[in-house]
Amino acid sequence: MTLRTALLRVCGSMLIMLTSVIAVSAEGPKIAVIIDDVGNQLRPGLRAVELPGPIALAVLPHTPYATRLAIAATGKDKEVLVHMPMQAAQASDDPGPGTLHLALTRTQFDQTLAAALLSVPGAIGINNHMGSLLTRDTTAMHWLMQAVKSDGRFFFVDSYTTHLSVGLMIAREHEVPALKRDVFLDVVPTDAGIGLAWNALVAQANEVGYAVAIAHPYPATLDFLERELIDFAGAELVPLSNLLGYQAIQRSYAELVGGVPTGSFFAPDPQLVH
Repeated sequence: MTLRTALLRVCGSMLIMLTSVIAVSAEGPKIAVIIDDVGNQLRPGLRAVELPGPIALAVLPHTPYATRLAIAATGKDKEVLVHMPMQAAQASDDPGPGTLHLALTRTQFDQTLAAALLSVPGAIGINNHMGSLLTRDTTAMHWLMQAVKSDGRFFFVDSYTTHLSVGLMIAREHEVPALKRDVFLDVVPTDAGIGLAWNALVAQANEVGYAVAIAHPYPATLDFLERELIDFAGAELVPLSNLLGYQAIQRSYAELVGGVPTGSFFAPDPQLVH
């Protein structure tokens, strides 16, 4: 291949990618919302299932209502994730049954993960429940992404409970489709606090094209979303999986021009828990 041919190919690739970025931008800002911690309580879980629009539900494995709520969610065209319990940095924080932790052997790790995935029917994604210790461990994240890649059914969302997480970096290494949480909506679980976080979510989506929120089935959160999702301005609510394509386009273009992609893939975040 001559130098001229190589340069033409690179320029062509950059033009295609730039066209894609412009097309994405023209469609307007997108947001996706995940309701975490579903499965222990039936009534809040059913309220989450009934929320307007394509909200995603992250269901804790091995919980009393995991199967029922996962099936109900898919019946309402909601995307379902396995809210995978992972070891937290604070020993006092118990992620619950089926936790992935650093003391597990590789065989135990794979068996624990497989059992969790079986307990949440219809799931198409995985995100971490707690996990501020496990998600910073490169070996554990390689094990997780190898299993996810081999299975082939799931994408990964880093709940980003620590800025030391290597989850997304290792997901990229294994070519596992992945996103990062941008905003926790209910760190302050009041109507005013959730409203401020919602405004920050929409603002980020307008700045970089899309943003991902995580919320919980708290009464104040469900009240807010039941009201807000009926009619809101500033961004479009889309299924979580739709954002995987936006992130891939943005990342590929940034790599072509030698920059760092903005948005949920690398955005700094002070909202770190567990």
